[in-house]
Amino acid sequence: MTISVTLLGTGSPIPSAERAGPATLISAGDEHYLVDAGRGVLMRLAGLWLGAGNLNGVLLTHLHSDHFTDLNDVITSYWILGPAEKPLTIVGPIGTQEVVDSILASLSRDVQYRMDHHDDLNNPPLLNVIEVTEGPVPLEGEVSIACAPTDHKPVEPSIAFSFSHNEVSVVTAGDTLPCPGLDSLCEGADALIHTVIRKDIIQFSPNPRGLDILDYHSSPEEAAQTADRNGMSTLIMTHYVPDLNVTSPAGDGQDWVDLAAQHFSGQIEVGDDLHRVEITKGD
Repeated sequence: MTISVTLLGTGSPIPSAERAGPATLISAGDEHYLVDAGRGVLMRLAGLWLGAGNLNGVLLTHLHSDHFTDLNDVITSYWILGPAEKPLTIVGPIGTQEVVDSILASLSRDVQYRMDHHDDLNNPPLLNVIEVTEGPVPLEGEVSIACAPTDHKPVEPSIAFSFSHNEVSVVTAGDTLPCPGLDSLCEGADALIHTVIRKDIIQFSPNPRGLDILDYHSSPEEAAQTADRNGMSTLIMTHYVPDLNVTSPAGDGQDWVDLAAQHFSGQIEVGDDLHRVEITKGD
């Protein structure tokens, strides 16, 4: 009765030598679901001795490029190294099919080269793209998945996902402000994985584009309030802007935890790439 949450990539659009782009792995039983596919995601999966072929599905919270930068790599690797006759399922908001079609178009020469060279590659990548808005996500497997709209405007639509297995439930929020859709998934769930930014620091940025991100992300305090408001037991923060090493003297993110703890008395987690948290009912 455990769901494992692994922060594959805890970075942001700003390139980092230590942090891959946004990506989280949700594992339960023998099933693995990738939420977002930021830069370096397959390298981080390899750190768990997993590959694209182990994925039961890829789920995109929204279509900002940093959250799907390496989807092309996932598609190609699944095609080459994954199960030959089973399509890779990609779930995302309206617009996902268009993005995937564009990725396939960009890969068309590579796909043809490989099919010309390998006698056992007779078809291009097999994909099953499912666009969702709200409600149950129609995937096979023992893990029940649902989604709800979030607020990352003008990036629209954006969605959060819940994963439930054997009475344990976790929610992956993606980039969003607090909103009713996210609350609807969080109510009664055990853990919230939420991207966060330090608004108390970024508000002093001299860069107008830095200031622009303040109005469509949550802070540690806001993420904590969402977890507290919905009676959750665990908050896992990721997508750190600025990096933990910039704000924490020890580089351990304790100051992020302290901010969240002002509003949430449950377990609060931050960490580097491959940080893993086991969620069990009653934790």
